[in-house]
Amino acid sequence: MELEITVTSQELIKPSSLSINHLPYHYLSFLDQIAPSFFMPFLFFYHNKRNLSDRERADHIKSSLSKILNLFYPLAGRIKNSGNVVLCNDVGVSFVEAKAGCNMSQILENPNPYELDMFLPFKFDEVGDVPLKIQLTFFECGGLALGIGLCHKLCDAMSGLIFIRSWAAFARGHTDEIVTPSFDMAKMFPPRGTEELNMATSITNENMVTRRFVFSKSSVESLRARFSGNKKFRATRVEALSAFLWSRFVATINRDGKTEKIYTLKHTVNLRRKADPFIPDHMFGNIRSFSVTVPKMIINEDDDESKPSLVEQIREDIRKIDAKHVKKIQEDSRAHLEFQNRQVSGFVKGEIVPLSFTSLCNFPVYEADFGWGKPLWLGSTRRNRKNQVVFIDTKEGGGIEAWINLDQNDMSMLESDGELLRYVSSNPSVNVSASRETCNQ
Repeated sequence: MELEITVTSQELIKPSSLSINHLPYHYLSFLDQIAPSFFMPFLFFYHNKRNLSDRERADHIKSSLSKILNLFYPLAGRIKNSGNVVLCNDVGVSFVEAKAGCNMSQILENPNPYELDMFLPFKFDEVGDVPLKIQLTFFECGGLALGIGLCHKLCDAMSGLIFIRSWAAFARGHTDEIVTPSFDMAKMFPPRGTEELNMATSITNENMVTRRFVFSKSSVESLRARFSGNKKFRATRVEALSAFLWSRFVATINRDGKTEKIYTLKHTVNLRRKADPFIPDHMFGNIRSFSVTVPKMIINEDDDESKPSLVEQIREDIRKIDAKHVKKIQEDSRAHLEFQNRQVSGFVKGEIVPLSFTSLCNFPVYEADFGWGKPLWLGSTRRNRKNQVVFIDTKEGGGIEAWINLDQNDMSMLESDGELLRYVSSNPSVNVSASRETCNQ
């Protein structure tokens, strides 16, 4: 099947109260400045449970977007000064409407990252000056896809989901669930001068492929038991899957074990509960750092339990991202920037081979109800970031979808690894029976 999507309209959605008294500029914090310049993709699929027309649903979601932008006003502005400030001029959010020449079930039977890109109105790494882009795509069956792209320079995934949840709450009339954001991150993490940044990047467009692997709840629990071993702790889902995927990644691409390269694990860490005092959840921006683990050894269930396991090493390195770490970033941002650049530079030169993990697990991704029910599925898309893994909870709970981005040759070896295939389903269907029932009404 060749997917056909036709754009039917494009417009700018402005805040409903253009005379609202908000600040003319939103200055990005240091943590915003060093965030990668790409769109964070959120792709929600919905049934048409209320049998509303396409026009009714489009008008409803555009109206609620216009109103929630009064609170999240920088998203309706434009990024200026080499990505260091947002001009809050209420120009508006880019909004695209489209029609797909197929039923939703045809997409969900085999979610192809390259086809899913067509439900988003942007290229992953082509941000420009627009902070937020949205595409609403209607299927022939009545289902719809809502594609949202938030510029990572303005916020991390948690802040992005707070915006989406607040927008959805407004759309269904639950105004008591709306979060009023604060845009004061630059006061907590003062920005640096543009000439001081000079950041390296791991974004690449060469020979990159993305695959979706789904670990069922039973597979996740089996891996948790395996990587906990006889220790006095129990590995979390993310710890166990990180350790397992990293071990299979290294085993497949470094089969002779003779390389002098350094293989590492990199985990994105939420700083909100790490700081002292806590950074409130309504603070909008990039409130994140990362831990780097250089494994001393690969530990499986048969290893000497007196040795530190891989999970223990991961956990210990994440614990180092604490209140002292946060304070050090605030007081000596140059050192943090230099450390980050050394990591990326080593990767670019081929000296360091990281596998980077970002987790949306336990985030309320399936709470985005705009008035026609919770999403059937949250999908992702291709990401031009080599050696990156994104974890998302399965809709049923307990399981995890791993969206993995690797070099084409590395991916070919990984996806044929027998040990990996013992635990994982490669790109299974998404509730096809449910979506087919809706789409055939």
